[in-house]
Amino acid sequence: MTDIVVLGSTNMDLVTYVEKAPQRGETVTGREFRTIPGGKGANQAIAAARAGGDVSMIGAVGNDAFGTRLRSTLEHSGVDTDDLRTVEGPSGTAHIVVDDEGGNAIVVIPGANGTLDHLSPGDEGVIASADLLLLQLEIPLPAVVAGAQAARRHGVRTVLTPSPAQPLPDELLIAVDLLVPNEHEATTLTGRTDPREAAIGLLDLVPEVVVTLGAAGSLYVARGADPVTVPAPKVAPVDTTGAGDTFVGALAVARGEGRPMREALAWAAAAAALSVQREGASASMPYRPEIEARYAS
Repeated sequence: MTDIVVLGSTNMDLVTYVEKAPQRGETVTGREFRTIPGGKGANQAIAAARAGGDVSMIGAVGNDAFGTRLRSTLEHSGVDTDDLRTVEGPSGTAHIVVDDEGGNAIVVIPGANGTLDHLSPGDEGVIASADLLLLQLEIPLPAVVAGAQAARRHGVRTVLTPSPAQPLPDELLIAVDLLVPNEHEATTLTGRTDPREAAIGLLDLVPEVVVTLGAAGSLYVARGADPVTVPAPKVAPVDTTGAGDTFVGALAVARGEGRPMREALAWAAAAAALSVQREGASASMPYRPEIEARYAS
């Protein structure tokens, strides 16, 4: 079993479902509202645990009802929360509008995640014991850098999802093994709109890159190797929220198990395809038997 540590955010997703998302200054009537545990860190932790990884979460929740529910959801999915601290104040929230085509728009309020600006005593030991460290950018950058550097010191492979997209400091990039942006993030980081050109450009920064392409699948590039494109299964999306995190969590498990990259990408794509056919982020994430069945079909 792959030992995975996730250092990242936990949010309560406040999700509104509408026929068509409002434009600026416009008011529309929604058809449903739900509160769903999420956050890119927690999402990746849940996805990896359900895909068969042995997962621990380093993060922070508030001392509110959302924090209690976020912790419970992680634990119910098999994630170790011994290093998920509870702090004074509200938990993080994400305000999400999902339209009937499955698209979404998101505003994140950091809450407790904003206190996670450094590693606490014991965090480095947790990271050192892992096979893989998963990072995102919904917590303060100093903690992300510290986590990546701790992983590098102990020979732990690091996977970074550069979301929300922002300039990445050299001290972080030098400690990243695999960068997994979506098309928008790849363009933001490189200024190149073509995904293949953007991916190749990112190899100046890190040794391996996977650009997720939504319904078109994913593109993998590595220094000294030919690019690999892997298609995604054809499905009718209901809600794409959390699809990228599902992909990354499943990919981490597959790579930790030693699957070749092409197979690992296809397996992760099967997991993401299952997730977009259900509403919500963490609520939509599939378990390993489902992924195996979809991958084999």
